Amino acid sequence: MRRALVPLVALLVACQDRAPESPTAEPPPFVAPPSTGAPASATQPTATAAASPPAPFVPEKVWAEGKAMGTHLAFAAYTSPTIDAPKARAAWADAVAEIQRIEALMTTWREDSEISKINAAAGKEPVVVGGETLQVIQESIHTSEISEGTFDITFETLHGLWKFDQDLDPHPPKDADLKAKVKLLGYKHIKVDPAKSTVFLDKAGVKISLGGIAKGYGVDKAVAVLEKAGLTSFFVQAGGDLFARGKKPDGSEWSAGIRDPRGTSEKYFALIPLTDHSFSTAGDYERSYMIGAKRYHHIIDPRTGYPAAASRSVTVWAPTALLADAIDDAVFILGPEKGLKLVESLDGVGAVIVDAKNKVWVSKRLEGKVKITGVPTDAP
Repeated sequence: MRRALVPLVALLVACQDRAPESPTAEPPPFVAPPSTGAPASATQPTATAAASPPAPFVPEKVWAEGKAMGTHLAFAAYTSPTIDAPKARAAWADAVAEIQRIEALMTTWREDSEISKINAAAGKEPVVVGGETLQVIQESIHTSEISEGTFDITFETLHGLWKFDQDLDPHPPKDADLKAKVKLLGYKHIKVDPAKSTVFLDKAGVKISLGGIAKGYGVDKAVAVLEKAGLTSFFVQAGGDLFARGKKPDGSEWSAGIRDPRGTSEKYFALIPLTDHSFSTAGDYERSYMIGAKRYHHIIDPRTGYPAAASRSVTVWAPTALLADAIDDAVFILGPEKGLKLVESLDGVGAVIVDAKNKVWVSKRLEGKVKITGVPTDAP
């Protein structure tokens, strides 16, 4: 399972970005004043020139960036008659602050976070957490239940064995060390008491991380902030997770590119339109290393403790960023056949998979929506 980022996804927003042309406004016809009963010889009022119509509103595209949850944040939006560029940027600043607030609750990089407190109390006692942390952990357990345990936040128990982050070390751990830790993996070690709002890890040594789902939750919370501010056409991106709300002013959809898992970072093999939907990609290429012809990467199968081998990349299209963020890892590990079965069982969810043999699979809900623009590069 992944611990931090998923590969960065580029938004393709160049096509039809100009505002739609407005019809030419003509001045209203002059209307004679009602008769006053004055004799015909009386002086008639002189018609004044009609006022010039106001210039038609032209939406402006606003870009902004940020950083949180160890990843790059990006934002684009179109202004409206009530939300100008400064207001849009102020709303984005509030959205970034919201993502950073979620990070403070759910990171494992701070000892005072709720997740760190749960880990420190493993095998000892339950820990009281806030409603948001409780909700995300419950969603994580549900995803584990429907995915044959392939999504499992107890993957953090393996922390320190595999090193794919800033501590990159291109040497796999010893098999004996992995086997010892894998015995502690399993979402059933997580005991949640909703009535008391507590979480308890029932065995010492078990650890959890929300790195595979919290970023999606953060994106959803940022979207809520932007909507409350009055924005109706925008996208939010956090690494490989993004959500697009509404359409562009010309009526076209936002569009996201699916990266070629063996190509350069700028190369894409497909496009997915996005309107009121999220998009998340899990790939084996961003945090990985090669030993001979074998690739080792950060998406770990909790059933074995080793990197999953059934897929090269999985892109999930879903109604919420939280769902897309959680499901992409599970589908990646399950592989195309079981993964697509899971995808089709969820309302509003679709997927594009590049399997281990470089074959592209498209789920039924995305047939006719996804535009395949090329063939993924075939390489180890």
